[in-house]
Amino acid sequence: MHPFRLVASDIDGTLIHSDGTLSKGTLDVIHALPVPFVLVTGRPVRWLRQLYDQMPEPVPAVCANGAVVYDPDTDTVLRAEPLSVELLIDVTKKLRDAIPDIALAVEVEEGRRFWYEEAWPLRWDPESDEVRVLTGPEELTSAPAVKLLVRSANHEADEFHKLVSGVLGEIATVTHSSRSALVEISAAGVTKAAGLAWLCERKGIDAGEVVAFGDMPNDIPLLSWAGRSVAMGNAHPAVRAVADEVGLTNDEDGVAQYLRDAFDL
Repeated sequence: MHPFRLVASDIDGTLIHSDGTLSKGTLDVIHALPVPFVLVTGRPVRWLRQLYDQMPEPVPAVCANGAVVYDPDTDTVLRAEPLSVELLIDVTKKLRDAIPDIALAVEVEEGRRFWYEEAWPLRWDPESDEVRVLTGPEELTSAPAVKLLVRSANHEADEFHKLVSGVLGEIATVTHSSRSALVEISAAGVTKAAGLAWLCERKGIDAGEVVAFGDMPNDIPLLSWAGRSVAMGNAHPAVRAVADEVGLTNDEDGVAQYLRDAFDL
């Protein structure tokens, strides 16, 4: 029998190369796996297209750090756990009072739309109907959001994460997956682990039957939950510290190499 019944992998810094591509070797391994392969990512739904366009068939995804579970075959969100309007109002007020220099943005409509403040540096999203600047500060908290993003130009990444976590305490989940001062906020209890656990329960799969791969602090709950956890060779030190193993880097196809050995592919 194979050692695992499901493979879960982060995308950026883990499954894909630094230039955003999936190698042929990785695609071949995913295709050859005898068990389900699930993406578990901080990306919103709309950012999955760049990956799906490289795959012969799309695979299920846990998106927005666990807030959304997505079925690409039917373009359906199976589960969404957004921050409520009331919580957004509370969280944004606390953050603005404590850290005046921040810029904010939200992922809304289950991650299909992105609204951002004028001060937000739009670095990755192209101009489209899915992405727009807010008309006023009150609009930021006018709808539930699967993720609130907070950016600062005056802090280092880990320091900023610690600062925001201290401001919010346990009223929301605070994490980060960037080398810059960008923090991602979800509803309390929403993590990659929680999202994947929900999907696995539907499939009758236990945590001990899952092998998971990641590279950044937002992957820590996932790696801590899975029966076997692998940090990439390029992983953040905090991720390497919690993982069962440290593999090759994403640019060395670390996920594919580990799975070849584990499944004798």
